[in-house]
Amino acid sequence: MSISTFKGYRRENGRVGIRNHVIILSVDDISNRACEVVANHIEGAKALPHAYGRLQFGEDLELFFRTMIGMGSNPNVAACIVIGIEPEWTQQIVDGIAETGKPVKGFSIERSGELKTVAKVSRQAQQYVQWASELKREECEVGELYISTKCGESDTTTGLASCPTVGNVFDKVIDLGATASFGETSELTGGEHIVKARASDEEVAEEFMEVWNSYNDFILEKKTNDLSDSQPTKGNIRGGLSTIEEKALGNIEKLGKKNKFVGCLKPAEAPSNKGLWFMDTSSAAAEAVTLWAASGAVVHLFPTGQGNIVGNPIVPVIKLSGNPLTCSTMKEHIDLDVCGLLQGDISVEEAGDQLIDLMVRTCNGRLTAAEALGHEEFVLTKLYRSA
Repeated sequence: MSISTFKGYRRENGRVGIRNHVIILSVDDISNRACEVVANHIEGAKALPHAYGRLQFGEDLELFFRTMIGMGSNPNVAACIVIGIEPEWTQQIVDGIAETGKPVKGFSIERSGELKTVAKVSRQAQQYVQWASELKREECEVGELYISTKCGESDTTTGLASCPTVGNVFDKVIDLGATASFGETSELTGGEHIVKARASDEEVAEEFMEVWNSYNDFILEKKTNDLSDSQPTKGNIRGGLSTIEEKALGNIEKLGKKNKFVGCLKPAEAPSNKGLWFMDTSSAAAEAVTLWAASGAVVHLFPTGQGNIVGNPIVPVIKLSGNPLTCSTMKEHIDLDVCGLLQGDISVEEAGDQLIDLMVRTCNGRLTAAEALGHEEFVLTKLYRSA
């Protein structure tokens, strides 16, 4: 691999981003409209509406704040405006984002009304967008990247081609000092012992097993010993994966061949240092990518077999597939065709180099297929019912 640098945006806290978004972040579902109106007013501002943010509590509320603050703090974000119905939660999110040094302002609708709030926010958004438009890219090391991965609509080709390609990339970029993360807790079922053996030490191994056992116990407590309507999905089964164990063995290929994972992250938790990390995430594509975006990942590698079309509002999602039918019938969604792996035309090393080249081009500004098609799925993970 010869590529070791790219042009990125160095943020106030030293982190490196590859996009330069100004986001209008909604604290709660009833503030969504105000965020969307501001984004419609100001070219270059991006609204992040969602369905939650009211009457949450406990661990669910902690995850909500971690996700909101993480999205606003992501290095792909140049500046952030937070709009909420009430001032207290709005300010809590603003304060969390401000700790990174990022420009951020908060506005609440109560005792002001939507029209006045939209007017004030629009003026602030215009200032941020114009300020961000003058920020310059600078040379950065690939070792400064934080890369996440999950697979979606997997089939037999995923574990044989696209997932090993990501694993090869992880082997190479982690050697350069990069940070990487994998997850999908449910889709490690049947291969959890293999993942445990890839932990850097016994403490990390036990921490991982505690997370996986918690998931497994939850399933058993719900008296659900048959997940065949959900795991594997109907798309997975159509693609030849008859059991969750088969799906897990392909998923694990994304870890690569030589790196040990150094720790376990809560959903939306940022890594504390470099290396490979496990994150406890949903296997639902939009939820999982959102959690990694909130943890600070700046680019996401997404192997797919049958064809998944998910994107994210702030993190480019790079799709790769080794399924010739998918690469033909859904080619507008596929960034990298690695069918040559199964046809014997290229090696895993060569496929990995192709993906690194594409990733660096994406870091330099090339739009992914999901970005070009306008896919900006932003879906929060919610643990409990609302109070």
